[in-house]
Amino acid sequence: MNIVDRRLNPRGKSLANRQRFIRRARSQIMDAVRRASARHGVTDIGGGEKVGIPADGLREPQLRHASSGGRRIYLAPGNKEFVEGDRIPRPPGGAGGGGSNASAGGEGQDSFQFVLSREEFLDLFLDDLELPDMLRKQLKLTDTTRPVRAGFSVSGVATNLNLVRTMRNSLARRMALKRPSNAELAAREAEIARLFEESGEESEEHARLTEELRHRLYRRSRIPFVDPVDVRYNRFRPEPQPAAMAVMFCLMDVSGSMTEHMKDLAKRFFKLLYLFLTRRYRHVDIVFIRHTHLAREVDEETFFTSTESGGTIVSTAFEEMLRVLNNRYSRDYWNVYAAQASDGDNMPADNPHAVSLLQTLILPACQYFAYLEVGSEDGRHGGPTELWRAYQRMAQAGQPIAMRKVNHRSQIYPVFRQLFARDRATRQEAGA
Repeated sequence: MNIVDRRLNPRGKSLANRQRFIRRARSQIMDAVRRASARHGVTDIGGGEKVGIPADGLREPQLRHASSGGRRIYLAPGNKEFVEGDRIPRPPGGAGGGGSNASAGGEGQDSFQFVLSREEFLDLFLDDLELPDMLRKQLKLTDTTRPVRAGFSVSGVATNLNLVRTMRNSLARRMALKRPSNAELAAREAEIARLFEESGEESEEHARLTEELRHRLYRRSRIPFVDPVDVRYNRFRPEPQPAAMAVMFCLMDVSGSMTEHMKDLAKRFFKLLYLFLTRRYRHVDIVFIRHTHLAREVDEETFFTSTESGGTIVSTAFEEMLRVLNNRYSRDYWNVYAAQASDGDNMPADNPHAVSLLQTLILPACQYFAYLEVGSEDGRHGGPTELWRAYQRMAQAGQPIAMRKVNHRSQIYPVFRQLFARDRATRQEAGA
């Protein structure tokens, strides 16, 4: 979304101030969009979203002279009452008195609210983001087609009429049948009129020319300008349209150590990823896999609300993901994205198996894999977890895995922007 100020630069206003005003208004709109996005589910895409910015942010700053306020240093000649260092008492009330007195009148102004279209909402929400090293796989089997030109047809609807080809056929037919033209008939009529003016009566030549003109007019009436055999229509045939499809796997630990705050952080990150993928792919499927010591595929409501207890074995989530991937999503047709949210707990004996599955099977099948380690709201933690250290060793070895830690809701969006920034250096810094 670009804000263009086409007003002239009037006297008494600064162009730099106006530019700062435009930047401030844009940042306030961006903040409003981010707050609005927190109210939706993972698969809810913003459309017709109502956002608002404070009314104070709509005022353009300007310089003016004020009789009071600000910091002033001046010398009052002839002062006999005060000397340097004396404290001047604050006047009661008035312009410099401050305070908050009630008023019986006056008007106020609410925040400025407006509705963003779906495209405007998503453009603001996903500004300056891109899928890193994205490779869209072309589909061999698709359910979408597009019409392509396939020559001409003698039948069709009026909207597909090919006027150029029709008139070309008409001209060729009229030339082949020697249909008299308008110029030729006009010349005959002029010659007949000249002979009649010269002789004043119908001569034998005049009768011959008249009969010839009548014959030409009859021939002209029998040969139409455009015949149905001349008409041609554009013919179209449906052609399979290659499209890119993506599947997004959401993996989350739901053991007893995962609090509601941590699940909320994971939901916000999953929602951002889904929303981002829908802007880059025509079809996006989403698969929710939750795990304790066992893993299973569930719907979105169960994924975030159902409570379970048990230990934590991360490898079960990877095994379930591979099962779903092999059964429903061919790697020749689908681009695979995966995001894992966890508090970092895992059985120590399961770490080698989980890392082996991730390194040998999961990462080669994925276009992008992101690991989000969520923490408590107070931000306290006891250092890197075993799962974080295992993944970090993979990242340092060059494996395509993005890692980040978050503790507060306000960190979700900055982390997401770092993971999917267009600048490669920013993404590498995010995964460090």
